[in-house]
Amino acid sequence: MANANNRKIRVRENGPYLVDEGIPLVKKTQVVTEFGEPIAWKLEGEVPTEGGYALCRCGGSQNKPFCDGTHRKNGFNGTETADTDLTADRQVTFDEGNGIVVKQDTSLCMNSGFCGTRFRSITEMVQDADDTEVRSNIAAMVERCPSGSFEYSLGDDPAIIEPDLPVQVALTTEITDAGPIMGPLWVTGNIPVERSDGQPMETRNRVTLCNCGRSRNKPLCDGTHRPR
Repeated sequence: MANANNRKIRVRENGPYLVDEGIPLVKKTQVVTEFGEPIAWKLEGEVPTEGGYALCRCGGSQNKPFCDGTHRKNGFNGTETADTDLTADRQVTFDEGNGIVVKQDTSLCMNSGFCGTRFRSITEMVQDADDTEVRSNIAAMVERCPSGSFEYSLGDDPAIIEPDLPVQVALTTEITDAGPIMGPLWVTGNIPVERSDGQPMETRNRVTLCNCGRSRNKPLCDGTHRPR
């Protein structure tokens, strides 16, 4: 699995994300079905950067995705409120004894829509996971979830299976009924994120960071950026 090799992202107090040199910045867009169900991500290319870079966190920059200092003028309150305990301590387990164990940490969820279809959700599908096709669909859905709210293991092996994701920050575009909108910053590859008080957050393979300034779970995205 990828790792960040000591590179990290630092959260500035009421300011931007400072991303260390050597962490690529790319663009990715949701791929959806004809019914608007997210099923994959499409890489749209890399964004040129020079050295380390600062990404807007307040949502007000006129030079998105980069910070232009607007947070100093618009009264942005970037206080971090996300739970700093371990994901494992918050997870709920869905285990029907059907060859797959699914766990969810709802505090990480930003409602990206990968965790089900228009018919039913992952947590409902687990009861039928003795069917190989259902079990495969659950695994695929979990692996495409950007926030890592869901995790899974197979059979009697308790080891969590994680997708091999690149070390990078992705500017995401989500496809909604109202058209494409800017999604969160999708941080992958076990890049450490350091709070503004210098304390580390749990290093995880998948993290979605708020870049609209309105999340109630800062620095994590909670889905508030989407139109209601």
